[in-house]
Amino acid sequence: GVLSRNRATVLVRGDTGTGKEMVARAVHDHSIHSDEPFIAVNCTALTDTLLESELFGHVRGAFTGAVGGKKGYFELAGRGTIFLDEIGDTSPDFQSKLLRVLQERQFYPVGGEQPRTTEARVVAATHQPMEELVAEGGFREDLYFRLQVVEIHVPSLRERREDIPLLAQHLLGRIRRETGATVRGISEEAMARIQEYDWPGNVRELENALTRAAIVARGPLVGTDHLTLGIHADVSPSPK
Repeated sequence: GVLSRNRATVLVRGDTGTGKEMVARAVHDHSIHSDEPFIAVNCTALTDTLLESELFGHVRGAFTGAVGGKKGYFELAGRGTIFLDEIGDTSPDFQSKLLRVLQERQFYPVGGEQPRTTEARVVAATHQPMEELVAEGGFREDLYFRLQVVEIHVPSLRERREDIPLLAQHLLGRIRRETGATVRGISEEAMARIQEYDWPGNVRELENALTRAAIVARGPLVGTDHLTLGIHADVSPSPK
């Protein structure tokens, strides 16, 4: 509720595959500017120059191949949301530029001398231990404090086993629509295996396992023999 009404910066924390982008989208969808764009950017997938060009835009001739100028996401997002995934992996140079955006609502396009303004809201996410990064000098402390005005921790699946059956059914429904698979449910034995397993890859791994199972299963139910869990898929889970 409170999150929906204000424009505070949000930091979403959790292991890889826990669905941090889904959380960021939910924050956006419940905001008063939900009709404005939601733009997701994976900070690790781009070099510094490309990341800056994507977010801040660039002027003509800013770098090789910059034939014309280009508006960046901070300009295109309007009053929407920019989701910066894996913010802990960014360079100190980029961090200082992002700090300016959060403090002054201003940025410079790559190669540009005129500042531009933005009204976009930033939601960032990381799987990194941020306090350690800050202590080691790998992440700016002032930026960290700016980002975690509101902090949301997304627990890994093994921390919320009681949610697994409901989540598995929900994912299966989606998989059925996307693949045309005929399975309607999951057998009790298979569900017990799913709940016992630790899911190091979290929601993403669960979805992949169910997708494979749905394709392999010929009948109406996903059974234990359709499940491939982890590297040693045929080994029964060790007693806890």
